Amino acid sequence: MSHALPLPWLDRAGRLSLLKLVAFLIAVAPAVYLAGAYATNALGPKPITALIHGTGEWTIRFLLASLAVTPLRRVANWPKLINVRRLLGVTTAAYALAHLALYVVDQNFDLAKVVSEIALRFYLTIGFVALVGLIALGATSTDAAIRRMGASWSRLHKAAYAIGILGLLHYFLQSKIDVSDPVFWTGLFVLLMGWRLMQRFRLPMRPWSLALLAVAAALATAGIEAAWYGIKSGIPADLVLGANLDFSDVIRPAWWVLAVGLTLPVVALVRVPPGAKAPAPRAGRPQRVQPAA
Repeated sequence: MSHALPLPWLDRAGRLSLLKLVAFLIAVAPAVYLAGAYATNALGPKPITALIHGTGEWTIRFLLASLAVTPLRRVANWPKLINVRRLLGVTTAAYALAHLALYVVDQNFDLAKVVSEIALRFYLTIGFVALVGLIALGATSTDAAIRRMGASWSRLHKAAYAIGILGLLHYFLQSKIDVSDPVFWTGLFVLLMGWRLMQRFRLPMRPWSLALLAVAAALATAGIEAAWYGIKSGIPADLVLGANLDFSDVIRPAWWVLAVGLTLPVVALVRVPPGAKAPAPRAGRPQRVQPAA
């Protein structure tokens, strides 16, 4: 029996892929959890609002997961990891659509009000632009679209970086007082973009350089947090930066970004022996294009 769409846990030959199965289960797990929490009245006095926030947060997480595939597969020398990037990209778009749908529900299906709110509220405007971008990426994530669009496909899917910026800014703006979560995810985005800059300028990808990248991303995260609080609340930057050295309360996002970033040099040491070079693409041979940058 043939399927119009391939099952997400099967490889191109139609065989079960353990990697894709695990990725699929991870993709649906948050939706199952949120649905179960809603059914059991575990989301507090405003369950729809909680669902809106939950789906929005998972949109950001899956977007960053899709952007992390290329760095991880190259640092870990794990080529098969590329097979889950399309699934992660489509999952990102699905959670973003659910995020918008739940907002429509919260507005009692008053589409005129939804449109006006999106047009008049800046944080909703940029969130909607990011959503449109995600829909465009998801709609062109098929093999047929890749063949039909040719070189323009790669240019379109580089928009994932701009979408990430818009999504994170939307996350910041809709947060109230504590922006620790958006700061953390922004720090990871900086880490991933830093890796891509190193690739673009052909900087050495060695454990020591990846460790420096982690430190730079952590410092940038601390700076972003201090700048945000300074702009929004007028809190002096030195107080926010100083909070990063106070471990008596909570660990600030910069330290978590550093911890995540330092996994890259550790993975590089474990997966790629010292002095070994990662395999480079053979000259003159076109590489297969994969969905979702």
